[in-house]
Amino acid sequence: MPPVLTLSNISKSFPGVRALHDVSFALNAGEVTALIGENGAGKSTIVKILTGIYVPDEGEVHVGATPRSFSSPRDSWAAGIAAIHQETVMFDELSVAENIFMGHMPVSASGLVDWPQMRRRATELLKRIDADFGPDALLKQLSVAQKHMVEITRALSHEASVIIMDEPTAALSRNEIDDLFRIIAQLKAEGRAVIFISHKFDEIFRVADAFVCLRDGEKVGAGKIADVTEAKLVSLMVGRPIDQVFPKRDIAIGGTVLKVEGLSNATEFTDVSFELRRGEILGFYGLVGAGRSEAMQCLFGMTRASKGSVTLNGQPLRIASPGDAIGAGISYVPEDRQEQGAVLPLGIRENITLASITSHVKNLFVSRPSELLDVRMLGKRLDVRAAHWEQRLGELSGGNQQKVVIAKWLAAKPKVIILDEPTKGIDVGSKAAVHDFIGELAEEGLAVILVSSELPEIMGLADRVVVMQEGRIAEVFTRGSWSAEEIVAAATGARKAA
Repeated sequence: MPPVLTLSNISKSFPGVRALHDVSFALNAGEVTALIGENGAGKSTIVKILTGIYVPDEGEVHVGATPRSFSSPRDSWAAGIAAIHQETVMFDELSVAENIFMGHMPVSASGLVDWPQMRRRATELLKRIDADFGPDALLKQLSVAQKHMVEITRALSHEASVIIMDEPTAALSRNEIDDLFRIIAQLKAEGRAVIFISHKFDEIFRVADAFVCLRDGEKVGAGKIADVTEAKLVSLMVGRPIDQVFPKRDIAIGGTVLKVEGLSNATEFTDVSFELRRGEILGFYGLVGAGRSEAMQCLFGMTRASKGSVTLNGQPLRIASPGDAIGAGISYVPEDRQEQGAVLPLGIRENITLASITSHVKNLFVSRPSELLDVRMLGKRLDVRAAHWEQRLGELSGGNQQKVVIAKWLAAKPKVIILDEPTKGIDVGSKAAVHDFIGELAEEGLAVILVSSELPEIMGLADRVVVMQEGRIAEVFTRGSWSAEEIVAAATGARKAA
């Protein structure tokens, strides 16, 4: 049986950057192919070529045995290719049925939209994937996982033969991920080819049948998932084995910098109390909804506390806004870097100096040389890879965007830095670089709060771990006196029950 889709010798370049060079691979019916590689390896460029956003400079795309050229997303859609992105691209104010059939709504003999037929067909499609919502629900009322289900249903409505899933589990809970994988199994059984893009190796080994690995725009490996190990994939992705993923440094921890007592919010967390010391990495761990991020956002002034006190270097703080926190020396790198951490249409320079722009004002004007001095220093220190410092941030890979967001807050010269899921959605090589840099910050005497859902990351980097469960601190563990089982038990409430 011929492949459903074949890429042959695909190359694509942009000014100053070669994104892809001579990449070839095929997708088979009823098979999930994991497309893996570091951020900047070329995965997104492949997806954009397949979805008609980019046209390759060289090479061909065949759907079945037919060569196809996509000059727009509509061409790709017509060829049976559908993409489900990490950030859903639909219409919040419209119903589920309207989103499913947007662009190809059924019409009656009179040429008007056939609403009864559209609702009926939408109901049938939703039943096929066991959706727990109906066609009349407004999209804005759905969870991220349910919105992914709408996108999958939209692909089914068009009988797509190739479905691309780009980091589909990034914002999902464990149960929601299980539901997604159940749907992927259904798609395989129906003979559809699935491209699955994820940085999570446990998901890749669970759901994929085959893999294609890209590095620096070139294909460096491909084959069956059953024939490789995690260590082999890491080596292919980064071009070297990573022996030390969490480079914990031996750092002398100093006196208390930040003291939080009884911090509470009416709905999200209660009585959060802890101390943070100079040179310490304090981990916050918990399941989805535990209140970790909400407590950090309150500490940064994004939301108001109902009660509690905050002391920085012995001085009481009143934090009513992020400006108050920044002025006091507290920086916050948010989990959602694209929505809260960066301004993607602006350049790298503008993003890095955004939180410290007043320090570059000379005689009432912003000094470009002063800005560039900081940008070059921080960009080099964090190994930000870009064509130039004026390049739009939105053009960079996820890993490089995250480095720019971290650089922005370091430019503000904080005393305390809060890193909320700093390696979410970035590749293994960029993760290692961020982990190493976190260690550097602590070594330089910065007080670091690390919020992470990845237990190996927390255990590898933190000196102490605060475990939250249902909005409260369940337990605090000290390095050397913990185990993964104890931390998870505290996060789930099992330890308390025992």
